[in-house]
Amino acid sequence: MQIRILGPLDVSDGDVHIRIPGEKLRAIIAVLALSAGRTVSRNDLIDELWGEKPPRSAENSLHGHIARLRRVLAVYSGKPGLREIIETSPSGYALISSEVEVDAARFEGLVQQAESLGDEELEKSAELLTTATELWRGPALVDTGQGAICRMAYSRLQQTRITASERLFDIRLKLNQHHSLIRDLEQMHAMYPFHERFCAQLITALYRSGRQADALDAYSQMVERLSHSLGLDPGRDLQSKFYGILRQDPALL
Repeated sequence: MQIRILGPLDVSDGDVHIRIPGEKLRAIIAVLALSAGRTVSRNDLIDELWGEKPPRSAENSLHGHIARLRRVLAVYSGKPGLREIIETSPSGYALISSEVEVDAARFEGLVQQAESLGDEELEKSAELLTTATELWRGPALVDTGQGAICRMAYSRLQQTRITASERLFDIRLKLNQHHSLIRDLEQMHAMYPFHERFCAQLITALYRSGRQADALDAYSQMVERLSHSLGLDPGRDLQSKFYGILRQDPALL
């Protein structure tokens, strides 16, 4: 079974899509997917579903939600045995890790592989990071509720995505792929408009592509955005890129 949480929740078994109805069921399967192969305690699941003020019947309600989720998996997949993919233990519930593929786990694994490679394997690093970042379909865990586990996982995954994208763009600049990189950088810069590193990488790629005016315009827009929205000046690294362009510093090439 495949579970995708790097965007709207998507659960499938082979070519069969399994619709998970209701935010609570989506939250349960997302939390179990984040810890596939490890038991999630009943208390943690209750906190995730109801926060600090759970109903008195929370444990019975959780049991009912788990039973319903098992039925949904079995009915929509057409495989009655799929209900057994959620294991019950004295302390809580777990997904059988050998039976599920989770895109978030694959994403983090690919990033770790790329990080383990040295500068002599830049192309392999770029390949791994490209595969990893292409797994994203939108904001992670976007429809799985506002429980603490999903919120913390969202923050961790988003930060890993940003770091992986920064590393990928740096590698592609080293590989002189600045022309093909501009569109990807523009998309990430639009997604994270206050992230100075993406702006610095974008103006570098534009400058190397012979688009000095566009590079300076991108910098000016960033300065205005930071000043108007946050009352801040750009950081030293971004300013250094800007003045390097003005000087036509050969190091930028």
